[in-house]
Amino acid sequence: MGSTVLSLRIDGELLDRLRQHAAKRGMSVQDYVVRTLIRDDFDERFKVAVEETEKFYGDSRRGVTPPVDARRGVTPPIT
Repeated sequence: MGSTVLSLRIDGELLDRLRQHAAKRGMSVQDYVVRTLIRDDFDERFKVAVEETEKFYGDSRRGVTPPVDARRGVTPPIT
């Protein structure tokens, strides 16, 4: 899969925060933003897949309280 350039105009304060987050992880801002977007996209696709599976098979977890994830999603393993 190829790559494409995306140009964004963002607030200076947001860029500073992104730089800080990226630096904590030893990453460039570009890599940090791309990984964040990939993780968010995965979370959304996973959530939709679970909902579709529950519609098809029925929700077998009725009455069971799911564990709370502070990130409010599922994060794929970093490879």
